[in-house]
Amino acid sequence: MLSVRELRKVYGQRMALDGVSFEVERGDILGFLGPNGAGKSTTMKIVCGFIPATSGTAIVEGFDVRTHSIDARRQIGYLPENTPLYTDMRVREYLEFRARMKGVERREVATRVDYVLERTRIADRKRQLIGTLSKGYRQRVGIADALVSDPPLLVLDEPTIGLDPGQVREVRQLVKELGAQHTIVLSTHILSEVEIVCTKVVIIANGRSRAQNTVKGLVESERQNAIRVSIRAKDGTLDEVEKALLSVPGVKAAHELSRDDTHPTDVVGFRLEIEGARGDEAATRAAAERIAARVLEKGWALRELAVEQTTLEEIFMSLTRDDPGASPQEASPAPASAPAAGGNGQAPVLSTTEPPSPAPASPAPGETAGGGAQVEVRS
Repeated sequence: MLSVRELRKVYGQRMALDGVSFEVERGDILGFLGPNGAGKSTTMKIVCGFIPATSGTAIVEGFDVRTHSIDARRQIGYLPENTPLYTDMRVREYLEFRARMKGVERREVATRVDYVLERTRIADRKRQLIGTLSKGYRQRVGIADALVSDPPLLVLDEPTIGLDPGQVREVRQLVKELGAQHTIVLSTHILSEVEIVCTKVVIIANGRSRAQNTVKGLVESERQNAIRVSIRAKDGTLDEVEKALLSVPGVKAAHELSRDDTHPTDVVGFRLEIEGARGDEAATRAAAERIAARVLEKGWALRELAVEQTTLEEIFMSLTRDDPGASPQEASPAPASAPAAGGNGQAPVLSTTEPPSPAPASPAPGETAGGGAQVEVRS
């Protein structure tokens, strides 16, 4: 559907794009993610034929946007970051005008306009002047404009920027619905937008491609082999607990977690690094079972044992660390933990918020002392 290869764009002495490459398959909703100033809008403008690339190619449905620009543009419905609308025209009047400009046959104009008015839920505003519409409704008119010629590819550049939370939710839902019939490239720097809407993600920073994968695949490929464990060891010192954990086969390092006032003084926590290939879930879970057995063997109470999950926010910050604009506007939830020993074995793809641990004075639910180790499952 869309193939972008080694795109470069130079403005004077500044390199805006430096070899950006990615592929979009038919039916994808691709999140084009990057910090402000990373080159997202420049890439979208090149793909849509608004500006030329210094070098590289963009192929849309087999048409090179440089050598067959008109044919390539016919395959694309484009919503720019700042939606350009004629504010003195009425909604239906404007969409009919745009349909004719885009080459929709005269006998089909009314049918197509009726369809996009209903599809974007603005049929009740069709006689209203665009200049009197709210920001959210103007974005819908812009999306209707992108749809009116029924293009196979929709390119949406920051479609929720400047909207209130209710409008953001409506636009995201609309994009998900449109994904059933169109291939979509969604440019954004909002992490939660990608998690909610997109099936695939491309991350760029400083004008360079950093990652391309499904959202789930990206999270799994960047997962750290680590376990968080919390132990109540009344008869063991901190050093004794650490030594016991390091003696478990597969544990290569132990880092003490900071304590807070909600934890009893005899409760200690560690982040354990596990040997194995990056993202080796089987090795990590096997190590978790051995850790639980070692705690049981020592007669200590196991308060928590959880495989650490990597979030999209952590991946984004890691891949864009050298970009000065790399601060996501809307943060994802805090790092989460998944079931380790026991549970259904399903690790959540996206992040969740981990509740605080309880602080009982004596063995509490989720603990056993000496007689067995019970694993608390977090997801």
